[in-house]
Amino acid sequence: MTQYAAGSDAGKKRDHNEDSFLARPELGLWLVADGVGGHSHGEVASAIVRKTIAAGIEAGGSLPDAVLDAHEEVLAAIDDDMSHAGMGSTVVALHLRGLEYDVVWVGDSRAYLWDGELKQLSRDHNTVTELLRRGVLTQEEAEQHPGRHVLNQSLGITEAMELQPGHLQGTLSPGDMILLCSDGLTDEVREPRISQILQRDGQPQERVDALIAAALEAGGRDNVTVVLVQAGEEAAGVETSGVETSGVDTSGVDTSGVDTSAGDEQPAAAGRGGLPGWLLVGAVVVGLLAWWLLRGA
Repeated sequence: MTQYAAGSDAGKKRDHNEDSFLARPELGLWLVADGVGGHSHGEVASAIVRKTIAAGIEAGGSLPDAVLDAHEEVLAAIDDDMSHAGMGSTVVALHLRGLEYDVVWVGDSRAYLWDGELKQLSRDHNTVTELLRRGVLTQEEAEQHPGRHVLNQSLGITEAMELQPGHLQGTLSPGDMILLCSDGLTDEVREPRISQILQRDGQPQERVDALIAAALEAGGRDNVTVVLVQAGEEAAGVETSGVETSGVDTSGVDTSGVDTSAGDEQPAAAGRGGLPGWLLVGAVVVGLLAWWLLRGA
């Protein structure tokens, strides 16, 4: 059975929670959205993102398209009410079918894979991450850099932004876990500590609660939201104590569910295990030409 858990906390320094999360096991959809804009209603933006992506997947659309739709919906909300000017949201979303997964993200909310080791799947959309990738900054320098929260990709905020969501797919093994989180976790808790918590025995909710507690103990300077999904032995099984889980500032939603769905990211140059399309067309043309020459002879 695929199991999952989720939780969110406003933290120790903020008076409200701009994060949102969603758990829809019947759609194979989980996400975390971190509203940005403060007094410009970041919590409104993250709620729009959550609702729009769920509606897109429910209608049979792809996860990347649903994320792009969410961007447009946030911009439309700004146009409708200029008091919302400048609001936006990050997002990191997981879409599962069986053991195949599809992850899409915008901003600095992260996705990690735990398969005995912690591996970051997403890449933060900011200049500091690019400098780290190029070797200009060390990991320690990047973690302390004053510009690490200045995003170059976000849902909403401005129509001038050319949105390019991150997107990848892969296949889980039974027992593997996908962690989705806002930067309220990763700013406070370093990856070795996250690994220690994930490798513990116990249920997903126990790990989620421990991760949030670790962020609060480290300072809790921001809202913190965590969603954890663990692949089961039988992807078709269903065991759930809650069909839909979504919200803001919840301190632990314990649910387990399944029935998952994945999209495509790889270029469509060839089918799985097949020949590239151009080669197949060429072979047909050559075959027809040979037949015509033989027939003429």
